[in-house]
Amino acid sequence: MTQSSTPSRASVGLRSERGPVLGSLMLGTALIALDATILATAVPSVVNTLGGFSQFPWLFSIYVLAQAVSVPIYGKLSDQIGRKPIMMFGIGLFVVGSILCGLATSMPMLIIFRAVQGLGAGAIGPMAMTIIGDIYTVAERAKVQGYTASVWGISSVVGPTLGGVFTDFVSWRAIFLINIPVGILAGWMLYRHFHESVKITKHKIDFAGAGALTVGASLIILGLLEGGVLWSWLSLPSVLIFVVGAAVLVAFLIIERRAAEPVLPSWAFSRRIFDGVYITAMAVGVLTLGLSSYVPIFVQDVLGSSALIAGFALAGQSIGWPLAASQSGRIYLRIGFRNTALIGGAFALVGSLSLLLLGPGSTPLQVGISCAVVGLGLGLTTSPTLVAAQSVVGWEQRGVITATNMFARSMGSALGTAVFGAIANATIGRSGATTGHGATASGVPRPVLNEAIGNVFVASVVVSAIMIAAILVIPRKINTTD
Repeated sequence: MTQSSTPSRASVGLRSERGPVLGSLMLGTALIALDATILATAVPSVVNTLGGFSQFPWLFSIYVLAQAVSVPIYGKLSDQIGRKPIMMFGIGLFVVGSILCGLATSMPMLIIFRAVQGLGAGAIGPMAMTIIGDIYTVAERAKVQGYTASVWGISSVVGPTLGGVFTDFVSWRAIFLINIPVGILAGWMLYRHFHESVKITKHKIDFAGAGALTVGASLIILGLLEGGVLWSWLSLPSVLIFVVGAAVLVAFLIIERRAAEPVLPSWAFSRRIFDGVYITAMAVGVLTLGLSSYVPIFVQDVLGSSALIAGFALAGQSIGWPLAASQSGRIYLRIGFRNTALIGGAFALVGSLSLLLLGPGSTPLQVGISCAVVGLGLGLTTSPTLVAAQSVVGWEQRGVITATNMFARSMGSALGTAVFGAIANATIGRSGATTGHGATASGVPRPVLNEAIGNVFVASVVVSAIMIAAILVIPRKINTTD
């Protein structure tokens, strides 16, 4: 590429008004962060209006699917035509999807329109992180990414409450329509204040690779999300989905070897630092969504607390994460990326181990403290590893690296939900538990549920240990391009 087609920070960051740009990125992040949590409390009202109780899990599954499979494609395109058009497209698509969701008249329609939202979210998430990498230095980056992480933390607390308020006092449709002014404001601020000098040249778009990645990853994530739910793990549909998904991904690898401009180029997996960062991101995804799924059940059905108290207990993780992320920059500038991430891994391991001490006699406060320690660990891990990976490549490669990192985390989230669910279901199945005397709201006797979730917590300890091992793969000394 020529110099004009590979912008430096001088041609991107210094020509942009960084304050308003950061504001637009945080608003964009708020769009996808709120939609990840705000719908949960509105599900009963949605089902009451549209019907389709058996279909409602797809409202979440299809969103994850669309977001995960589109992330690498957007990352590659952003390295070819620039970040701004991809981010603007993502915001616009998300707003259109939100309008359609608000107007849906049936559950299948709402599911399809949630997929449109997910495709928009797939552009917004990685582009926000990539633009931060473009306009801020290594010294500034973790602190700024801590701000965006705080958006996720606040949203995880505010989202369910806001969803309940809209549902009770306005309409569940307002959950989607509120995205319209937020999206318009985010898009306007970005369009007005973010500037990048990119020479648009003719590229060969890897449509075959993009298609194979989309189909293969969709089938694998679908199998992970719905295995043991819509069908048993060893049933013909489950086996067929995984076999076909794996075959398509093998075909994807073959296509990428021959593509002139592959969606996921081989160089993105050719260095120790990238491999360590991707595996770490997957572990973060497992812990984040896995614990988010089972901690509230533990607090409500094992400890006997309310849904509101369960939300506050889980909020410990959401609060600890952005607090640690915002301070990680100061730490890694002193002791390095890997050492900072190792400290985070240690916190995550200690927090996971403390979950093993919980039982029917524990308090929600103890659960909240354990979640906060895990959150501190994730905050000290995610920012240093992502910044490290971004810092060893130039502008023309940063989009792919950032998107691949987020793709790995999304795959980890799907994997965590599936594996933790399989562990819990296997424990309950072995016990032969049935609804009856002493059963919780979920229909499982409290001792059995306590054992099942305890095994999930054991799995979180294993994942934390794997995360530490992955961090050790990252080189101790990293030469940055900044």
